[in-house]
Amino acid sequence: MPSRYKNRSAAALLAAVLMLNAPAALAAPQELALKDSIAAAVSNNPALKMADADKERAAWGVDEAAAGRWPTLSLGSTYSRQPDSGRAPASEGVSNSLRLNWQLYNGGRTAGLVDQAEEGLRSAALGVTKAEQQVRLDAAAAYFAVLQNKNLVAVNEESVENLRQHLKTAQAKFDVGLVAKADILRSEVELANAEQNLIKSKNSYELALASLKNVMSMDPAAEIALTDALKYEKYGKTLDESVAIARENRPEIQQAAAGVNMATSGVKVAESGNLPTVTFGASKGWNDSALPDSGGDWTVSLTANWNVFDAGVTKAKVRQADAGLSKAREQARQTEDAVELEVRQQYLSMQEAEKRLDTTEVAIAKAEEDLGIAREKYDAGVGTNIDVIDAQLALAQARTNYYQALYDFNVSKAKLTRAVGLPVE
Repeated sequence: MPSRYKNRSAAALLAAVLMLNAPAALAAPQELALKDSIAAAVSNNPALKMADADKERAAWGVDEAAAGRWPTLSLGSTYSRQPDSGRAPASEGVSNSLRLNWQLYNGGRTAGLVDQAEEGLRSAALGVTKAEQQVRLDAAAAYFAVLQNKNLVAVNEESVENLRQHLKTAQAKFDVGLVAKADILRSEVELANAEQNLIKSKNSYELALASLKNVMSMDPAAEIALTDALKYEKYGKTLDESVAIARENRPEIQQAAAGVNMATSGVKVAESGNLPTVTFGASKGWNDSALPDSGGDWTVSLTANWNVFDAGVTKAKVRQADAGLSKAREQARQTEDAVELEVRQQYLSMQEAEKRLDTTEVAIAKAEEDLGIAREKYDAGVGTNIDVIDAQLALAQARTNYYQALYDFNVSKAKLTRAVGLPVE
């Protein structure tokens, strides 16, 4: 057969194979690593978008406050008509004015308002960082929850299979009269209980998947497959080092400091009422034309004003601002204490889970050995059915405890990372 016909046949066969496998390829679940889930959550989460909107609003607030440093220019126009009074004929006209006003000094009020607005922008930017860190933590915790429930499904599936095999063994021994029917009944009950636990664990797994998709703002019907696994990676910092990092990086602490600065500027704004203001003004008027005529001069003024007595209004504002500053300082101290407490709590929780990991690994090894011995003794006719079932339940519990400790460790570590003000990755 000529080679060109062979090539065409091979191409046709390959195309047919691809067409047959196309539905399966299209239906393949989307694979997601932990970093992918975090990136999707950061990209789509509404809370983060709202924080960005707050930052943009604060930026415009700075522009608004800074506008007080510059002059304003206003254009006015008045139409008037005088009817015929008998003594004077009817008349009408248009008078126009152009006015410039520039407050050269206002006791530091504008500077204080600008400082407040800039600190507000800084706080809003920190709010974006805070929101992103929380979203990252939520995504990681949801991802870990899926992995945890997947592990528990595997534990329950193994338990069901082990109990099913033991029931077969007990049935075979019963059929030849080596054991009583009570062994069959007890084995069937334990198998039914294990199947119930498996159903519950599968449902928990589906709920965890739904929660993860919700955090990522993903279509609930989308098929996903997680590629990472729960694993142990030691946290490399001491408690004191973690607290120090939190004091430097935690957005809430920096926001509290910005609040103190805003309150300090608020005192400056209030105290400006005790100082004079100096305003430069210029104006020009003209009649019956759209544009100023060439005649006439500008009227220029420089005005100073000092409110010598205002019945205690400025004094009251200063006292209010002082009280606000005291409150802001106490809030900053309270925030630092709360952050330190959170770091300590998450660090200790992580350590506790870490210790449980060691003990549960030992428990699994011993439970596996105990189950093997119980099976051998039962097969040999010197052990009881209860011994095998108890050993199987103990092994399932040991493995559940191990995965629970592994999950707790990873979640506590992620929460600790967020508590010290670093992004969960």
